[in-house]
Amino acid sequence: MQSNQLDLIPILMQLGLAAGFVFVTIIISGFLGPKKASKNKDVNFECGIESFGNARVPFNVRYFLVAILFVLFDVEVIFMYPWAVNFMELGWEGLYKMGIFMFLLIIGLLYEFKKKGLEFE
Repeated sequence: MQSNQLDLIPILMQLGLAAGFVFVTIIISGFLGPKKASKNKDVNFECGIESFGNARVPFNVRYFLVAILFVLFDVEVIFMYPWAVNFMELGWEGLYKMGIFMFLLIIGLLYEFKKKGLEFE
């Protein structure tokens, strides 16, 4: 199958459409948005409560471990869905490869349990 530069035209059109949409949306919101500035509107707040203290408080690393585990198992589900849909066509080779994939994920989960990454105090 040969390709040439004309095959890139739909991609460039899509990029142009996306960039144009963003640009037009920003311009229109600038014209239609509220323009009244006041001291009360410029105050930073969170959940209706005035902020106090330093915002750069270090988090426990376990929060990040839980986040990484969430992403890891979310990606696992993303890979398992097409495998399950094409299970019959993949045959034994697909089953073997998914077994290796699941084995590596289980090893990662056991490592998390060993390091007590899921236990909070």
